[in-house]
Amino acid sequence: MNTKQLSLQHLIRKPKIESDKPPMLIMLHGYGSDENDLFSFAEELPDELFVISVKAPYAMQPYGNAWYAIHWDNQDGKFSDDEQAKESREKIVDFIDEAVEAYHLDAKNVTLLGFSQGSILSYAVALSYPDKVKNIAALSGYINKGIIKPGFEKNDFSNLSFYCSHGSVDQVIPVEWARKTKPALDELNIENSYSEFPVGHGVAPQNFFELREWLKKRI
Repeated sequence: MNTKQLSLQHLIRKPKIESDKPPMLIMLHGYGSDENDLFSFAEELPDELFVISVKAPYAMQPYGNAWYAIHWDNQDGKFSDDEQAKESREKIVDFIDEAVEAYHLDAKNVTLLGFSQGSILSYAVALSYPDKVKNIAALSGYINKGIIKPGFEKNDFSNLSFYCSHGSVDQVIPVEWARKTKPALDELNIENSYSEFPVGHGVAPQNFFELREWLKKRI
C-alpha cells in the first residue's frame, strides 16, 4: 500500500466517501505487534475516515514492535520504561502533524484508536495535547500518569471524547486498572464512556460494534 515517507512507518486506508479534508483515525497497536494487527479492522470502520495504522518505533526480537520497553525484574515484577513511553508520545504527536499535512486531512477531527500499549499512549497524547485530538478509543489500556505532561490537569479538555473498554478477565492488564479510568476522566470533566466485555486481553466482536457506533456519531 502506498504511503508517504513520514517519521513512522504506517499503512493507510483512504476514505470510501471523498471530502476536501477527511477526518483521520490513527491506529496504535499493542506491545509485540505491528501495523498490520489493528489494520484488519480498517475496512469495517466508517467510510468517511482516512485510516492510518502506525508501526511502533522499537523493534523487538525475533519480531514485533513496541512503543516502549517492559522490563522484567525478579524483585519488582514487570515495569514500564516511562522515558521511552514519553519519547513515543512525542513521536505520535509529531506524526499527527505530519499526516495532516502529507495527506491533506482535517486537523480538527483526529481520532486515536489504541490497543493495550497503544491505548496507554493514546491517553497520554490526548491528556498532554488535547488540542491535537478529538476522539480517543482506548481499548484494553489504562491511564499512566507517569507518561503524561506535568500540569496536564489544567488543560482545556472540552473538545475531547473517550470510548474506553476492557476485558473483564484480562490476564495482561488487570481490569481493576482500567476501572480507574472513568473516575479519572470524570474528575477532569471529560466526556467518556466505559464498557467491559467477558473476554481476556483482546477485542470482542460486540466491543468493536459498540466502538463503531460511537465513532459514527462523532466524526
